[in-house]
Amino acid sequence: MTDKLTPFRPLAPPRNLTEEVVGRLAEEITRGGLQPGARLPTEQAMMSSLGVSRTVVREAVAALRAEGLVVTRQGVGAFVASDGKRRPFRLDPDGIESLSEAINVMELRRAVEIDAAGLAAERGTEAQIAAIGEALEAMDRVIASVDSAIDEDRLFHRAIAEATGNPQFTRFLEFLGHFVIPRRAVVDAPWRREGAKPFLDLFQKEHRAIFEAIRDRSPEGARGAMRKHLTNSLKRYRKLAEDQKAG
Repeated sequence: MTDKLTPFRPLAPPRNLTEEVVGRLAEEITRGGLQPGARLPTEQAMMSSLGVSRTVVREAVAALRAEGLVVTRQGVGAFVASDGKRRPFRLDPDGIESLSEAINVMELRRAVEIDAAGLAAERGTEAQIAAIGEALEAMDRVIASVDSAIDEDRLFHRAIAEATGNPQFTRFLEFLGHFVIPRRAVVDAPWRREGAKPFLDLFQKEHRAIFEAIRDRSPEGARGAMRKHLTNSLKRYRKLAEDQKAG
C-alpha cells in the first residue's frame, strides 16, 4: 500500500483532533477503503495528509487498536485487523452520562496506575524511562502556551504503562478509553478564578515527581507520587461534581 491517503482532506483545527482522526480512519476501515490486512500509511504520511502532529497520529492508532480495528507489529507498522467486527468490550466515554460515573472509572484507573509506576521504576529500560521524560517535556512545551496538553498527558501515562514490561497495563489503559474525563472541564471550571496556568503548572509538578522517582529507580517513591497525583485529580473532579450539583 502506498503512503498516499487520497480519500482524506486536511482537518480543520477542532478542540480534539485525535477523535477526528480516529473517526476518519475508522470510517475508512468500516466502509472498506482500507481493507483487512492492509498496512496503514506511515506516521509521516498521515501527519502530512491529515495536517496533524505525530502525537495525534499515535493516539489515534492506539485508540483504533483498543477498538480492535487495528493491530500493530513491532518494527513493521500498523495494519487493519483481519476481522474488524471482533471489537472488544470497552468503556465508551459517550456512554458515561455523569461526572460521578467518570470519577468511578478514575478510581479504578488509580488502583492500576499506582502499581504501574512502581513496576516502571523496577523494570523500565533506559529507553523506556527516556520516553517518559520525553512525554513530560512535550507537556512542558504545550503547557507553556497555556494549552491543556491532553494528548501529551495520555502519552505520558501510557509510556509509564509500557515501562512496566507487562503489555496488559497498556491494554488496560486503552480499554478504559481516552476521553473518560476531559481535563478541560476542570481547567475551565468557574471556581478556577486564577485561570488555567496555575492549575496546569501544579499538574505538571505532580507529573515531574512521578518521572523523577521512576528515573531514580524508587518503586515506593513512584507509587507514592502517582498516588498523590491521581488522588489530587480525583479531588479536583469531585469538587467540579459538587459545583455542578450546587448549580
